Amino acid sequence: MKNLMGKTRTIDNPYETYTANNWTWKVLKKYQADDNKPFARWLCAVSSPYTHGGYDMGDVYAKEVLQSARKVDVS
Repeated sequence: MKNLMGKTRTIDNPYETYTANNWTWKVLKKYQADDNKPFARWLCAVSSPYTHGGYDMGDVYAKEVLQSARKVDVS
């Protein structure tokens, strides 16, 4: 299966956006095409109460986001 989300996007143009409580994950890149793999990773810009209106960027496990958040936007 081809990874259609393998190129890095900007924070203003994420592939997907997830939210839970006061947290937001903007998916900027997916390293695997299958999100259900045990260690599937995403490059995300994450906003939380601890980022004071900004974003922290880094890799997160897809499983952690999918278990705790809901998808609100797909670009």
